[in-house]
Amino acid sequence: MALRIGIAGAGVLGRLLAYTLSRAGHAVQVFDPASGPGPRADSGSLAAGWTAAGMLSPVAELERAGNEVFALGLRSCQLWPQIVQSLSQPVALHMQGSLLLAHRSDAGAAQRVVGLLQAKADAPYQPQPLSLPQLCELEPSISGPALAWLLPSEGQIHPIQTLQALAAQATAQGTQWHWGRTVTAVDVGVIGVGEVQHRFDHVFDVRGAGAKPALPVRGVRGEVFWLHAPGVPLHRPVRLLHPRHSIYMVPRPDDVIVIGASEIESEDRSPVSLRSTVELLSAAHSAMPALAEARVVHTETNLRPALPDNLPVIRHRAGTTEINGLFRHGWLIAPALVEQALHELKL
Repeated sequence: MALRIGIAGAGVLGRLLAYTLSRAGHAVQVFDPASGPGPRADSGSLAAGWTAAGMLSPVAELERAGNEVFALGLRSCQLWPQIVQSLSQPVALHMQGSLLLAHRSDAGAAQRVVGLLQAKADAPYQPQPLSLPQLCELEPSISGPALAWLLPSEGQIHPIQTLQALAAQATAQGTQWHWGRTVTAVDVGVIGVGEVQHRFDHVFDVRGAGAKPALPVRGVRGEVFWLHAPGVPLHRPVRLLHPRHSIYMVPRPDDVIVIGASEIESEDRSPVSLRSTVELLSAAHSAMPALAEARVVHTETNLRPALPDNLPVIRHRAGTTEINGLFRHGWLIAPALVEQALHELKL
């Protein structure tokens, strides 16, 4: 039976829900404060998904996360190729593994991390040590680190392309978008925008940090840099292990490399800090010396929605479902969370 579905929030969860539910024949309406479906700079969207690097790294995240995130991540790595294949717009999705790197001076800390991953992950997913010649064959531009491991089950997705393609596909399937509408209340079968109440058979609240105070969600600041580095190839996501901070480097089309991993307990959306600039870019240069002549073409900050335990939650009430707390795992776990929520609702 086709239902009237309301969705509060048009981030990665909101767009996945709109795409999936409209594809199943439901009448879907989405409400979001952004002025349109485009990237943050164009629409004013504060959705954290625009800023993310799009790493699909269930094994690497075991350093800080538990088995729940690991299992959700593995499932999402199965779902993303199916989703991308069904979209009419192209989306860059690569599942060629990811790399863990460490300098010799950080070998002890790196070995502890790798040992933890080996203890938590099943045999097919465990880190595979690489010799320096093997590393050079995979990534010729990496020449600083002395230790390397391949995580073969991991990959990356292009967040901006995916958000745009999901919105376009959902629109083609009949989804109605209400842009420039800040949701002020979500109740049983109701989405409130100011004094106007929109009624539905079922409502999904996926507003992330915007769901306060209904949920004890907080924003965790993240900062990223885009480097334009022509002639410096990178084929897969890379994490540099360091005892004080770890960074990631993720390739994008058109010779762009995204650098990030700052995780700051702050809800400040101001521009990137001097500390992050110095630490992240210096660490990236230490792993890829050829980045010395790269140009910083874009910086961005955003807030990841996190609950007190840093774990995701799906909460059903009559006529209403809340999904929140994606923290730093949004692109990794979103498809599996949507699948789980809809399965529980039998939609």
